[in-house]
Formats: sequence, structure tokens, C-alpha cells
Amino acid sequence: MRTILQPEPLLPRRLRRLAAALFAVTAACGSGSSTTPSLSSRYAARCATPRAGTDSLTGAPYADRPGTVVDEKAWLRSWTDELYLWYREVPTNLDPVAYPAPVTYFMALRTSALTASGRPKDRFHFTYPTDAWVALSRSGVEPGYGVTWSLLAASPPRQIVAAFVEPGSPAAVAGIARGTEVLTVDGVDVIRGADIATLNEGLFPSTAGATHSLGISDSQGARTVVLTSAAITGAPVPIVRTLSSGGSTVGYVLFNAHVATAEAQLIDAFRQLETAAVSDLVLDLRYNGGGYLAIASEAAFMVAGQARTAGKIFERQLFNDKAGSNDPFTGQPNRPLPFFSTALGLSSASGTALPSLGLGRVFVLSGTETCSASESIINGLRGAGVQVIQMGDTTCGKPYGFYPADNCGTTYFSIQFEGVNHQGFGDYGDGFVPGGTDTNGVPGCAVADDFSHALGDPAEGRLSAALGYRATGTCPAGAAGVALRAQRTPPGEAEVTRPPWLQNRILGPGTAY
Repeated sequence: MRTILQPEPLLPRRLRRLAAALFAVTAACGSGSSTTPSLSSRYAARCATPRAGTDSLTGAPYADRPGTVVDEKAWLRSWTDELYLWYREVPTNLDPVAYPAPVTYFMALRTSALTASGRPKDRFHFTYPTDAWVALSRSGVEPGYGVTWSLLAASPPRQIVAAFVEPGSPAAVAGIARGTEVLTVDGVDVIRGADIATLNEGLFPSTAGATHSLGISDSQGARTVVLTSAAITGAPVPIVRTLSSGGSTVGYVLFNAHVATAEAQLIDAFRQLETAAVSDLVLDLRYNGGGYLAIASEAAFMVAGQARTAGKIFERQLFNDKAGSNDPFTGQPNRPLPFFSTALGLSSASGTALPSLGLGRVFVLSGTETCSASESIINGLRGAGVQVIQMGDTTCGKPYGFYPADNCGTTYFSIQFEGVNHQGFGDYGDGFVPGGTDTNGVPGCAVADDFSHALGDPAEGRLSAALGYRATGTCPAGAAGVALRAQRTPPGEAEVTRPPWLQNRILGPGTAY
């Protein structure tokens, strides 16, 4: 699942972001809104290779029963017909026999419709081995060096640089920093090399304890470093600081992932900024692909405060027309997600009052990988009347989400709802556009990512643009006024690699929302 690089052209896997509320992996089942068993429930857990042992999430024995690949495909077809948001647009003439495995059949069970810009409407189908998904979603731990790579040029001549490096990680210890370029991997030329398998495993090691040699170049010159992968737990809120700008105090928060540990770190960050009495906030979401939707709600509340969010919803989930007024998974009334004012117990004590800045506007730094739950922050705040000023590039465009479903050891992710804000808006499938003038447009400027400065440095391109716009209301010289959809990215923008579970908007049953 970590393979990112592909033969000509070299592209990152675009299994992109949706976001998450409180998480629970669902059992393989159909709609919970009726007492009549669904068709999918007849085929659920009928497995060609049943698992033995105990489910690590529930502690109960696996429900798998002897079955066939035909049963697994039948479950996928019926489950899709029941719950997929665009089930009417799935081809009806797909022959399951033509697909050798359930996973390949699943990838065909989606709409082929396009967005207004010509991109596939559903770019977000993906699967994960269930044991790996449970481990990743619980802890955020995965093998690696602690570096987020950006693909500045995906096809030869390729260019791969470090976008963010976790402090104390193997990459940091080896001297890799933001902007460091990778020239070779285990002797294979990154720029034009054809050995994609070696590049993949060297850049994205699949296990901890793997050792690889990387030729790199930075301000210190060209050299070779040897890295050994480790089990990396990323810090979702690694930088919090205050900046003096125009005689005022401005807060800056780098927020990289909506994982469970982000709850406590965001609370600490906003308490710090609340104490500093900041008059404005720059929220850096450029590399944040999503995670728990409930954390997005908490973050939005901490920006806006009680007075601005009282009586307003953060996001409402719209399911397909078979759901009626109920959540089709829980069978309960479909309640919108509020702006949470207290911690939900993800990594802070449940019920802890959240700090808040009470701001009427926020500056958001964005990129093409700002996705899903991060886009929900933008949309939720705008729905509550908070002004969002966007600096960077058009976001990924993912107003959709799903409940993950395990069947026979594979967890399937298929779009099952659209999220809309308090004003009923959720039609941003082509992303939020800084400086745009249509319904997806957000005040601000298109600004390239600046790899020559550290994140949080006031001289870094996007942060500097935000501070300048705050002072003058104008974009920096040379910045594109609008990120052109035909181009998608301003010069210097990169594809940032993230694991799929950090690129999603996911809801789970058995929770309050």
C-alpha cells in the first residue's frame, strides 16, 4: 500500500482525502435502518480464505465463514447498491468474472462521471488490509524515516524534495531538512532511473529496520546518507508560535493531520495562543489531508469560539436517497455534526472545555493536498460566517466521506455521504480556489510552496503572503491572482505523499456522531 512511484509517468497514488469523526471500523454489513436483513448481509463474511483468531478491534473471534470469491464479489455489489452515494451511476453491466479478485472488482464499482473541470467525480475509492488499517488509524504509527516527500516533477526528469521532517526522526538525524533533494536511491538515479521498485522501497520502506542509501543535495552540497526506517509516530501539530506583525501579535499553527493525538496538541496550541491574546491566526493546512472529522470540528471551534458558532452546525452528512432521514449505518436519525466546544476524549479528557480565540477571520495556508477534513474546516467556518482568507493553491476537492467496511480481511472505502455546512454548501469537488470568483472561490492569493525557508518562518512564501495580505489586502508581487484550474498548481507546487488513511473523511457507528 505504500507504493507511490510508478513507471512512466511517475505519479503519486491519488487515493485522496475525505476526513473523520470518532472512529470505529464497521463490521461488513448492510444498512442498519431497517429490521429486514439487507442483501449484502447475506454475503458478508463469506470468505474464500476465512481468518482464524480474534479481531484486534473488538476482541471477539472473527465472524468469517467458509465461502468463495464469488461470495465476496456479491457482497461488494450489493453493499455498493445499498450505500454508495452515487449507486445509480455504477455500471450495471459489469461482469464480476472479468475481475480476478474482489479488490479489482471493487475498483470498478464507482461512477465514471466528471466534475465541472473534467476530473473524475469519484477519485477516492481505495482499500486497505484490515489489520494494517486498524493499527494505523489507532496510533498513526507507520514505518518510515519521518519525512514527507514532495514530487515537484513526477515524470523524468523527476525531482523529489523533503517537504516536512519530523524532529528527532532518522531523516532529521541524517541531516535531511525541508527542501533537501533526493538524487539517488540505493544507487538508482531518481531523475531518470527505470528501477521503480527500488525507488519505492527506498523512499517508502514497508517495514521498520530497513536500511537504504540516499544520495541527497542541499545547501551543504551533494552527499550520501544511510537511513534505517523506524516505527514513526508523527506529531500532528509540530509548530506553534506567535509573530509580531504591524504592531499586533499573530498566531501560527502548523496542523498536519487529524489523528487522535491531534486533539491534545491542538488544545495546548490554542491555549498558548489564547494566553498570548493573538489578534489573527495563520492556520497552515498545506500538508493536512484529513483524519477525524470530529477533530476538524474542534479545531474550527477553537478558531471561532462559542459566540460565533452557537446554534450552528459544523457539517451535515447527506447520504443517498435510500437513507431517508436516518443514518443508514446506525439506523438512528441523521444528526449533523456540531461545533464541539469540549474535548471528545480522543487524546484529552472527555468533556474538557476547549480554548478559543473568538476570531472573525482566519488565514489558511493551502496546497493541492489540503483535503477532506481540512477542507471541512474551511467550509464549516465559512458556513458559520467566519471569513477565511486562503493563501497557496487550490485544495484537493473532497467534500465526501464514508464508513470503512471490513470484509474477509480487506477494509473497503467507498463514498457514502457528502458533507455540507450550516448554509447547506458542499459543492467543492474541484477544490477551494484562492482568489477565485465562482462558488468555490475564497478570498486570497495563489502562492507557490517555498522550499527554501522553514515552515513557520515569516519569510516563507505562503506565510509571508498571509502577513502581507493582512497588512495591505493585496497579493504579493508575482503571485497569480487565481490558481488556474487548467494548470491546477502554481509553479513549484508539489504532489505530497500521504498514506490513504490520512486522506479521508470517515464516520463510524457506535459513536455519538
